[in-house]
Amino acid sequence: MAGDRTVRRETQNVLLVLLGGALCKIAWNGSYLRYVKPSLLPFLICAGAVILALGLISIGRDVRGGRSAPHHHDHAGRSPWLLVLPVLAIFLVAPPALGADTVSRSARAVAPRHPAIAFPPLPAGPAPALRMSDFVTRAVWDDEGSLHGRQVRLVGFVVHGAQDTTYLGRLVMACCAADVTPVKVRLEGYRGLASLPQDGWFEVRGQVTPGSARSNTHFTPTLTVSDLHPVPPPTEPYEF
Repeated sequence: MAGDRTVRRETQNVLLVLLGGALCKIAWNGSYLRYVKPSLLPFLICAGAVILALGLISIGRDVRGGRSAPHHHDHAGRSPWLLVLPVLAIFLVAPPALGADTVSRSARAVAPRHPAIAFPPLPAGPAPALRMSDFVTRAVWDDEGSLHGRQVRLVGFVVHGAQDTTYLGRLVMACCAADVTPVKVRLEGYRGLASLPQDGWFEVRGQVTPGSARSNTHFTPTLTVSDLHPVPPPTEPYEF
């Protein structure tokens, strides 16, 4: 029993070190943006540092106190080592950000929340860049029709739907990847939309079809595309 307790303690310490190291790693290389919003970075760093320090301090105390038991074998403590697998996945193969599959699986039938204030004028210029979530919210709720007759630029990833429909999608994060909300825009009027790569990132220029964001379209506006070109995936894959 003493050997089992010792090994279980060693397992806990190793898990703490790996978990703390994984949190510090994703905070350092920026891949944490695939999982949480940027404002949570200080908390992520603190959590990783504290967990890593607890594991190292506990290991140091055990070594100084001579608590290692190399001749004992743990026959009931193997399953906790399975907890190492997701941590190793972060170290070895970082999971990508959510994308087209998440949008395809979501049957969005609720309109975006109406903003508490009036919509400001669109930025000046022939084709101002808008966030996808702002564009969809305006298309649904803006009674002034600020989008009508205006070319805009949107950045998102390609989502292919049923009946050869093609969408530009984006995911909006409130806190972490578990609560993302998909937004999408139906693309029309441009040759070769069906051949665009799924999950490929594009900047699309076009004009909204008035009245297209209604309940019968799941509040998905239609954009008549005048131009598009591929772009690298953004550093921040989600909108916040």
